[in-house]
Amino acid sequence: MTRHLIYALLVLGALGLLFCSRDLPKGEVTQAYLNLKPEVKYVGMQMCRSCHANIHETFIHTGMGRSFDHAKPTKSDASYGSHALVYDEQSDFYYYPYFEKDTMFIHEFRLSGTDTVHQRTERISYIIGSGQHTNSHLLDINGYVYQAPITFYTHEGRWDMAPGFRQKENERFDRFLTSECLTCHNHYPKQIEGSLNKFANMPTGIECERCHGPGEVHVLEKLAGNIVDTSQQIDYTIVNPRDLPRDEQMDLCQRCHLQGIAVLEEGKSFYDFKPGMRLQEVMNVFLPRYTDSHEKFIMASQADRLRLSNCYKLSDMTCLTCHNPHQSIEATAQAQYNNACQSCHAKAEQKSCSAAEAERLAQGNDCAGCHMPPSGSIDIPHVNITDHYIARDNIRGKRKPSVTPTAKRQFLGLKMLTKENPTPLDMARGYIALYDKYVDSPIMLDSAQYYLQQSGGSDEAKAITLVHYHFARADYKAILAVAKNDWPVLLEDAWTAYRIGEAFYQNGAFAQAKTYFAAAVDGMPYNLEFREKLGVSLIQLKALPQAMKALKWVLDENPKRPVALCNLGFAYVLQNQFEQGEALYDQAIALDPDYEQALMNKAAIRLLYKDEPAARTLFDRILNLNPNNEQAKYMRAQLTIR
Repeated sequence: MTRHLIYALLVLGALGLLFCSRDLPKGEVTQAYLNLKPEVKYVGMQMCRSCHANIHETFIHTGMGRSFDHAKPTKSDASYGSHALVYDEQSDFYYYPYFEKDTMFIHEFRLSGTDTVHQRTERISYIIGSGQHTNSHLLDINGYVYQAPITFYTHEGRWDMAPGFRQKENERFDRFLTSECLTCHNHYPKQIEGSLNKFANMPTGIECERCHGPGEVHVLEKLAGNIVDTSQQIDYTIVNPRDLPRDEQMDLCQRCHLQGIAVLEEGKSFYDFKPGMRLQEVMNVFLPRYTDSHEKFIMASQADRLRLSNCYKLSDMTCLTCHNPHQSIEATAQAQYNNACQSCHAKAEQKSCSAAEAERLAQGNDCAGCHMPPSGSIDIPHVNITDHYIARDNIRGKRKPSVTPTAKRQFLGLKMLTKENPTPLDMARGYIALYDKYVDSPIMLDSAQYYLQQSGGSDEAKAITLVHYHFARADYKAILAVAKNDWPVLLEDAWTAYRIGEAFYQNGAFAQAKTYFAAAVDGMPYNLEFREKLGVSLIQLKALPQAMKALKWVLDENPKRPVALCNLGFAYVLQNQFEQGEALYDQAIALDPDYEQALMNKAAIRLLYKDEPAARTLFDRILNLNPNNEQAKYMRAQLTIR
């Protein structure tokens, strides 16, 4: 505290120059909040608690306050035991979660008859989710954070595969968690610069400053004795969301409650948005619209559903009209929501509700419970969420789908929800992101091509998007045509350099591929895939010492990378160090028993040692995984002839 007081005295003169407009009354056009300045630091929730203990005490019990924590029994809302066993039919893996004392593990295994033919156990470091709907589970490998493949679904009290792991290929323990995910489900973690999913420290739950902005200036002012009567004036040292204009209030909430396809503006990160800003300054958010989108929607779409409601369109309501973010939903009386309804409808209650009085009384005149019915979501199974689309025809137990169950769902287009007049280039980026993240249909890329053709400006200004588009098409020749222009951005942007490197690699130009992969590594040194690609290109160039150095660097960072293990093993084999190579193949297969290339490489070693039965077994295993593996088919046939 003494240190803060000294700091306050030193800067007090400078602060006095900043606070000359503090007496601006509410409702007038406001100056920029002082804590939006980029140099203002976050102070942490414990500092906020020192003055706002009563708010802290209720906030830590909200969904935001409970959003993230270490994996410990007191955080987990799940039940454990034999019923917790989850089987994924598609990948043929079983998963079993358990605590050993205070440490959580997930055990993965595969059976062949009654024999266990594969097993892998991972320690769980974090539980993500408040428990209102789910608990999902994260592992931390040297700071690299990944999602585990199973989730506990609170409403049904059951374990099942994590969202997306059944619908698509089971990513097992390899789905990395980037800042896009973590900055909504947690307070800001400290991300290692140049990484996708490596973090130096991890907070444990969303904190005050996510909605109020960095608190350094506010704390210094209060320590200096500069108190603002917020009943009469706005305190511009900190954001009170209720003082924000409606659009900025909504942007603050929909930073996380408008899940969709988020596309960052060039040069921006998911850490750059602060309360009091417009969301479009940092990112744009898109949602695909389908013929049944009014009935089927994703879980975190509260802001979108509310905006579709006449209650929103015909009033000045915001999320804060009904919600107190400092108080948990479980502790909020239903009357609070209904009072918000009655604030507009009380004058004509009988006319505004078509239900008979007896029916309304039987339901306790529960406006919100009736017109905001619980619903499932299309992206998260086994949950019931409140539908924030408020309408006369959206009534609990009475909603009738306008699309028949047999009608085919049709895609209508992509809607940008953060900007009224998106540019063609905005739309092109949105469609490419939709293709990458959710819907890998050629229709999305056709739409991206259309908007790219409609967009003005030079090709150099669109170079990053052009390369990304051609990469999604796997049109490597088109990427190389762009690369011939030698624009600086092609090497400066790490992802663009990586994509150009892959285009050169696929065309057999390994020296040029190495140059671009090296540029990608320079831009994002902790992106392990980039460094693995650099190692592979160096192997192709027979630069084995450099290749091994790159691959060993990856494994020092994360020893559970099957691709790095397999390629490092191959580098040893090329130097006739077969025992070391096979040992690395075995490590890769232990992590991923379905890794075809590692199985092929091990089979080759077995043949080298004239162990034909083992090689035959490995080729059969590959063909069971992929009957179209031509190399395995040929080698298996040769062994049959012999």
